[in-house]
Amino acid sequence: MKNRILVVEDDEGIASAVALNLQFVGYDYALFDDGRKAADSLEDDHAYDLALLDIMLPGMDGFELFGYMERYSIPVIYMTAKTDSASEIKGLRDGAEDYIVKPFDTLALMVRIEKVLRRTGRLNTVYRVRDVELNSETRAVTKGGEPVELQPLEFDVLLLLLKYKNLTVTREQFLSEIWGYDFVGETRAIDMKIAGLRKKLDLGDAIKSIPKRGYRLEDR
Repeated sequence: MKNRILVVEDDEGIASAVALNLQFVGYDYALFDDGRKAADSLEDDHAYDLALLDIMLPGMDGFELFGYMERYSIPVIYMTAKTDSASEIKGLRDGAEDYIVKPFDTLALMVRIEKVLRRTGRLNTVYRVRDVELNSETRAVTKGGEPVELQPLEFDVLLLLLKYKNLTVTREQFLSEIWGYDFVGETRAIDMKIAGLRKKLDLGDAIKSIPKRGYRLEDR
């Protein structure tokens, strides 16, 4: 089952960009541009794993809307243009999981979403592309229902690609999230793991090389 995200944002451009990236990564979502409408909708439908709330909203601001999220035990990440420390402190003290200031990098937002879902025990642990399935808890990978043996680093690279499916994962992100340190020098290790995945999982045409940036797993 896909994780489901509530997005309450009145800036059409930001809302569209966030929704598009949520869809690319593999989340379901519901989108509102008015705080009051979002609050009223929760009585009939509050099956959300996380809420992304703007603060300055028509109808009802994000701080007031937070009370409705608490009522239904929905974790919150604020995404807002309010840069003052008082607003950030209030948001976090009230109980928000995170506070991200606009403009923000959408991939960074996806990372924060994944971390909150994992921290709150709501993260879907099964990822799929074509006939390949990966379970991040058991570290099992199958293709067409048959188990596939991957090296530990091959598994970690595949997991990162699946988490951010249809988004470009940079070489720097591979190195920092998998190798765990700032790597200086040869990065061919990444290319070797990608080559192994393409061969073992028949994903040669799905794992795209993005020149001078990294790789992207495409699943249109």
